[in-house]
Amino acid sequence: MAPVPRVVVTYATAAGSTAGIAERIASVLRDGGCDVACGPAGPAVELEQVDAVVVGSAVHDMAWLSAALDVLRRVAASGHRSVWCFSVGAPMPRGRFTRFLAAREVERVERGFPTGFRAREHHLFGGIVEMRGVPLWGRLLYRLTGARPGDHRDWAAVEAWSTRIAAQLQTAPTPPRPS
Repeated sequence: MAPVPRVVVTYATAAGSTAGIAERIASVLRDGGCDVACGPAGPAVELEQVDAVVVGSAVHDMAWLSAALDVLRRVAASGHRSVWCFSVGAPMPRGRFTRFLAAREVERVERGFPTGFRAREHHLFGGIVEMRGVPLWGRLLYRLTGARPGDHRDWAAVEAWSTRIAAQLQTAPTPPRPS
């Protein structure tokens, strides 16, 4: 009998939508047969004795929050090969222009990842968009892209991505755990 994959899901959130996505990912991974710990990014995140790591962050100014980047640096230094990343940004693209903007956002976020680090996959999810406190020019620019405020989390997409991760962890040979 194969060992149960042990997974850490960790995240940095600004207003809570990233935490909600991380918790859903953890739930789907548990349902997929993994032993999962889920919690906020920080120095206390335990990376030893796990088979896989899922790291996510809210995206602000086209960059991850520092707590998630700190964990990602630790993950990269540990030699983990089974690492998935997710970003939570603006609403998911619906047209050519917003697909272009989303691709640029992902590229810019990845430039902030540790040098030489490669996630098995990096996925962008929509989050909750609040317009309170955004200056008029920002609200106008946002509207010009066709976006609207509100909850843009696509739970079906989150669950499908998480299900693929669980399947990969169940079928792939478990790499040795870093010590």
